[in-house]
Amino acid sequence: MSEEKAAVSTSGMRVVIVCQGTGCVSSESPEIREALEKGIEQQGIGDTVQVKLSGCHGYCEQGPIVIIEPEGVFYCRVTREDVPEIIECHLKNKKPVERLFYRDPGTGEAVACYNDIAFYAKQQRVILRNCGHINPEMIDDYLAVGGYEALRKALLGMTPEEVIEEVKRSGLRGRGGAGFSTGVKWEFCHNSPGPDKYMICNGDEGDPGAFMDRSILEADPHSVIEGMIIAAYAIGSGEGYIYVRAEYPLAVKRLRLALKQAEEHGCIGERILGTDFNFWVHIMEGAGAFVCGEETALLASIEGKRGMPRPRPPFPAQSGLWGKPTTINNVKSLATIPVIISRGADWYSSIGTEKSKGTAVFALTGTIANSGLIEVPMGATLHQIIYDIGGGILRGKAFKAVQIGGPSGGCLPESALDLPIDFDSLSGAGAMMGSGGMVVMDETTCMVDTARYFLSFTQNESCGKCTPCRLGTKRMLEILTRITEGKGVEGDIELLVELAEEVKDSSLCGLGQTAPNPVLTTIKYFRDEYEEHIRNHRCPAGVCKALIAYYIDPGECQACMICLRQCPVEAIEGGKNLIHVIDQDKCTKCGTCLSVCPPRFNAVRVISGEPVPSPPSATERKITRARGEGR
Repeated sequence: MSEEKAAVSTSGMRVVIVCQGTGCVSSESPEIREALEKGIEQQGIGDTVQVKLSGCHGYCEQGPIVIIEPEGVFYCRVTREDVPEIIECHLKNKKPVERLFYRDPGTGEAVACYNDIAFYAKQQRVILRNCGHINPEMIDDYLAVGGYEALRKALLGMTPEEVIEEVKRSGLRGRGGAGFSTGVKWEFCHNSPGPDKYMICNGDEGDPGAFMDRSILEADPHSVIEGMIIAAYAIGSGEGYIYVRAEYPLAVKRLRLALKQAEEHGCIGERILGTDFNFWVHIMEGAGAFVCGEETALLASIEGKRGMPRPRPPFPAQSGLWGKPTTINNVKSLATIPVIISRGADWYSSIGTEKSKGTAVFALTGTIANSGLIEVPMGATLHQIIYDIGGGILRGKAFKAVQIGGPSGGCLPESALDLPIDFDSLSGAGAMMGSGGMVVMDETTCMVDTARYFLSFTQNESCGKCTPCRLGTKRMLEILTRITEGKGVEGDIELLVELAEEVKDSSLCGLGQTAPNPVLTTIKYFRDEYEEHIRNHRCPAGVCKALIAYYIDPGECQACMICLRQCPVEAIEGGKNLIHVIDQDKCTKCGTCLSVCPPRFNAVRVISGEPVPSPPSATERKITRARGEGR
């Protein structure tokens, strides 16, 4: 970011950066960019102001985002109607539009500059260093911030063995989830015999709510390509594939454009940068199977087969794509490589913990004030992420749990908030780094239902090749469903643990081996909720539909008729000055009445594990106008 600011300042141009990651594009940021360009031209200030697009800034909920450089002014939730004011006040008269500033969710204070917003200020961006600050569709922007200098350094000044040694010394571990040493993985493939080897970028990101790889590919595709070329040089590969989901059309578009531009600049193809090294890259669009994130299933998919894992050994470094030695690295791992080569292993290894070097990228979601894409040094605590960067829990609710590592990650309780985020600490707590999903849950979350939800995803995504995963997860899901329906019996918890351990120990691939994690961790840390469901047929969080009922408190109902009008199945009876009553036979427990009841009334109650009170009599249901007006 600092390098780009310097370049902007030197040129004397003011730059208006319009975010065009997928989130902002869906909120009409292309129209905002077009309006800015037309307005600037009409005002005759095009010689001093330039408009350019960028990829995702990470703070997607604040989009569409517009940043004015070199001041670093951050405008959020911008609309086309705001464009004339931005041009007139800020770009012409140098008076920033305060109403479009970001506002701190805790204090309500307006924050003008990007670097002063806690969400960004508390991060350390290495992998995401260029995201949101360069135009991903222009290679010149990437070159201006040192792009392809690492490739030049590696090809012209280092042997493949020296590149591998530098990556090993950096301590970089794979960011795809397993956390295996990247340099050691390269070394295995480098040492495998044979002239034909393949280098593959795994961009098959399938976790619900995860968008780290997609955002990097959209916002900074050249960093991934550069890392991939360096890796290919290190292992001795002349051909590679970027495996990316077809559901990511913008990422695919920008990857294709970046590859074309890199070839035009001599950074890919024949005789790269004038050397004898040749390397070609193909894009393979995946069809969306979650299991294809597993490397052997991914290889099968590229070969045109059904995406199913195979037993290992042999490992891909020995026999991978079409039986040739192959290295597979995640998007985030490859985006880190140019920085390691440019700045050195010692610089990179100074970040993080003893066994987990560098930074980690997370998609921070859930019931949290600031959701989005974040990057922190390894060793940062959950408390720092959730409260310092995330801004705490929404609506003043209490923190309950955080699920880390995607659908196969573990759910950790409040007592784990001081846990440092690194591969080993998370593993010891029953969770895992995974690909970087982080879902925050508040007190209204049912942990039994949460375990059921995540297991239903992995069970549905199981390829079915091995029996433990195919049938074991199915039986576990049946038990969890039974418990959430109030049909659980004594011994179900113990049976779940037994099945989970068997599935973990005997499944063929990582999908089955990690699928039980949400179940095991919720039992470990929230066993009392399971027991409440089974013994008392009660859902403490009031979530499991079979165990709850909605009831309108006659002492609080103001007969405002809001819930009556909003009920989708007409299950609420009442009228003006007549206390409302829910017909329990008609009610589908959708929760609409609870969500629309004004907080100042708070008349709708969720009942679990106890009988629904009898409705008031016809006489008791009448309320005076004075009562309604008094509220």
